[in-house]
Amino acid sequence: MIQAAQVASKFTLFTHHAKTFPNLVTALRNSMLRTGVFKNEKTAEEQVVQVLNFDIHLTKDFRGKRYVERITECIPIEEKNEYTFDHRKEKTLEGKFDKFFDNATHYFEKITDRKLYTYRNILEYVDGEYIITNPITDANLKGMRENMDESDLDQFDRFVERHWKKRNSRETVQVSAGIENMPKRRGRRPKAEI
Repeated sequence: MIQAAQVASKFTLFTHHAKTFPNLVTALRNSMLRTGVFKNEKTAEEQVVQVLNFDIHLTKDFRGKRYVERITECIPIEEKNEYTFDHRKEKTLEGKFDKFFDNATHYFEKITDRKLYTYRNILEYVDGEYIITNPITDANLKGMRENMDESDLDQFDRFVERHWKKRNSRETVQVSAGIENMPKRRGRRPKAEI
């Protein structure tokens, strides 16, 4: 499923029974390790995180009613080079050692305890109603917008602006990119009005 989601389609739907988002990532990572395709936990987890955009977590209450408890967005953490080469500017041996140990600390943090993702709930069911708790990242908003027809896009832009005060409409794109440089829209044809 993870391999197919990386190359075969625009989106992949699957079910799983993990209770929390970190448990979902761990379970999928362990499944990939068990297949023998991966030997390294971090590499397998990185592959999982690249595929998971959203987790729609269903639950069942004591009466047997099923509902969406939360929608969680997975946010991969991009690796940044935080090394400094300022040691060359240092005049004293003590200053050079300080810079060296700063770089060594960054290196060992990356090797031993590097976080590959973070996550946040964007919608939660609280006291009988759905609450929008956090905004969707700009990267996922952009990907969602690219796959909408005109009528869906207008409604989506209004939703985003109303709940997160983000202007993501075509007007903003036209002002910043220029009308002649705007990319062509992709996606479904607009729905026919009846």
